[in-house]
Amino acid sequence: MTVQTIKTTPFSDQKPGTSGLRKRVTVWQQPNYVENYIQAIFDSLEGFAGQTLVIGGDGRFYNDVAIQKAIRIAAANGFGKVLVGQGGLLSTPAASNIIRHYKAFGGLVLSASHNPGGPDGDFGIKYNIGNGGPAPEKITDAVFSRSKVIDSYKSEDTPDIDLGTIGTQKVGDMTVEVIDPVTDYAALMQTLFDFDAIRALFAGGFRMTFDAMHAVTGPYAHAILEGILGAPKGTVINGVPSPSFNDGHPDPNLVYCKDMFDLLMTEAGPDFGAASDGDGDRNLIIGKNRFVTPSDSLALLAANAHLAPGYNGGIAGIARSMPTSAAADRVAEKLGIEMHETPTGWKFFGNLLDAGRVTICGEESAGTGSDHVREKDGLWAVLLWLNILAVRKQGVDQIVREHWATYGRNYYTRHDYEEVDTAIANALVDDLRGRLASLPGQVFDGLEVAYADDFTYHDPVDGSTSAKQGIRIGFTDGSRIVLRLSGTGTVGATLRLYLERYEPADGNHDLDTQSALQPLIELCERLAGVQARTQRTEPSVIT
Repeated sequence: MTVQTIKTTPFSDQKPGTSGLRKRVTVWQQPNYVENYIQAIFDSLEGFAGQTLVIGGDGRFYNDVAIQKAIRIAAANGFGKVLVGQGGLLSTPAASNIIRHYKAFGGLVLSASHNPGGPDGDFGIKYNIGNGGPAPEKITDAVFSRSKVIDSYKSEDTPDIDLGTIGTQKVGDMTVEVIDPVTDYAALMQTLFDFDAIRALFAGGFRMTFDAMHAVTGPYAHAILEGILGAPKGTVINGVPSPSFNDGHPDPNLVYCKDMFDLLMTEAGPDFGAASDGDGDRNLIIGKNRFVTPSDSLALLAANAHLAPGYNGGIAGIARSMPTSAAADRVAEKLGIEMHETPTGWKFFGNLLDAGRVTICGEESAGTGSDHVREKDGLWAVLLWLNILAVRKQGVDQIVREHWATYGRNYYTRHDYEEVDTAIANALVDDLRGRLASLPGQVFDGLEVAYADDFTYHDPVDGSTSAKQGIRIGFTDGSRIVLRLSGTGTVGATLRLYLERYEPADGNHDLDTQSALQPLIELCERLAGVQARTQRTEPSVIT
């Protein structure tokens, strides 16, 4: 076994987005595409000689091939050890935990999250740093710069290793340890939640369904929900990971989990429904006759976190991404704790979590988490909900209604326009950005614009600045329109519109969401002209 230095030529399109580099599988299958990107990552890092690297992914198509390449390149570049999940599997939050628990130098997470898989689907690679969180922009910028000039990569000349057998193997001078992907994560969950109370909940006849969407959380949910917590067999559905997610779309929203939603809206349905996405970092929460929006779920989890042992001393603060509704802000105000608004992307929560400024974080895109890892965590959110239900001995709908009666309700929706022509999307955003300065003080249909800006984030921990993070148009009554281009797609551009209206604690909390927000939807079209300019008659997805 010898280290090979292999000549290569750079690719121009290896710029990481908010969660690593995501492309179609066919792009990654180009000769040297994976190798160039991984070598560019290692070339952008210092001090890893002899250190441990964590590698794992969501089991999607090409996961196994890319992992073997990554192991050989890690060995050739001087890592001392690789920890890899059995079968190449590690959920994103589990990978974050492994990095932290074993004090690894960092990790490669192989996933395209909620995007479809299979030979014609998507694939991605993300680098996580030693705190377990996604690499900050200074690293991803360096990786992109390096990728544009890279002329060689190093690889160990060795056969593929056996990813199916737990134990240690050697690749050159580097040790590769294949580990059970669930064990350490399950142990961490038991330190945070009252498993005895949740066991009693199930023993008392409580019924739930968890849709793993043929993705990575299947083994975790089977082991924890049906194994440790005693939920009946069959509670977890679609629990076997599939390279193509059974030709489905592993995004836990009301489009791809419509059957679950319909079931929970019937008397015959279970008490609780939940789902997670391709790599296990997102969640869907539905109670009997009550879908809980991700923004509301963040606020409710923060308000009730003290009911779980891991948070019984209270929480230090809350952070939310800028497009996420202000529901959590009202909880932070009542609790007298810090509240932070950050750009989209979990990496922006890392400094706040490391500094102890916040405990719970969330994004409107169905991601919530806490300081137990440095990634959002779908199954964690489900377990915290179960802990709250077990302690409060109330249903989801009652808990949600009591929350609104205390804090008020933020009617909130997100409209996605997917695979829009990139030039059209960029021109639309640029045009609106150019009009922002003239909007404050203007009145539209009785709504006065209080502020209009392109969100710039100033990190209170390290002083870094992130500009052009999304257009915000806020009104004096607390309503809000947000428009931003997403960085998680692989084809064209995804335009996301976020619309929010606040109804006070003594107001009407039973309106249909889209009806309640219809005036803002119409105003947004007047201001931005999304449908007119994209020639779309409706959004691709409404959440």
